[in-house]
Amino acid sequence: MQDEVLALSEVWKSYRDEEFVLKGVSMRVGAGEFVGIQGRSGSGKSTLLKLMGLLDSPTRGKVAILGRDAGSLNEAESSRIRLEKIGFIFQGLNLVPHLTALENIEVPMWLRGVKSEERKERASSFLKHFEMENLAGRYPREMSHGEQQRVAAIRAIVNKPDLILADEPTSHLDDDSARVFLELISRFNRELGTTIVMVSTSPDEARVGRSVYGLSNGSLSLE
Repeated sequence: MQDEVLALSEVWKSYRDEEFVLKGVSMRVGAGEFVGIQGRSGSGKSTLLKLMGLLDSPTRGKVAILGRDAGSLNEAESSRIRLEKIGFIFQGLNLVPHLTALENIEVPMWLRGVKSEERKERASSFLKHFEMENLAGRYPREMSHGEQQRVAAIRAIVNKPDLILADEPTSHLDDDSARVFLELISRFNRELGTTIVMVSTSPDEARVGRSVYGLSNGSLSLE
């Protein structure tokens, strides 16, 4: 694995010539780090994650992932990196409703061309390792919001990505479910060595990360 997973250098971002959402953001994320970024709604957190996840491009500045300049990648190369190297956890409960938890977890592997038997074996193994095997045959409608979000987290990790990007993943959860979810992704970091960047409006949740940044008025600072 690369020593440096992410590097942002003087990144600025605006939309349609409007005011800049991000203003000269620079940061480096090493392999195995857990970074929490806290900021109010509208502070640019989701925009920052989109740039990190190769879902958007900066207006100015440079984004590098795993040593590759994002600006030099074509769309096919960016798509491959997103599929193979990055796992996404969104704030919405976005499981496929007609698939069971096990089948939802298989989706990223199916997209990579992993054979059916291996998909089921790996998905089952992850559910068992993180004490969630009781959810394997349930459909999203049969799970609580907290259970759905934990299944979404397993889906994000199952391809063994170098980087997990989590966009306010507890925003729809009650306090107990949020605590359980945060412990789950902390285990990803501790036990699997996965690099995680999580954004949140909550200072307490951001401090789950071992490095904590604040994002305010488009500027990033280490706290």
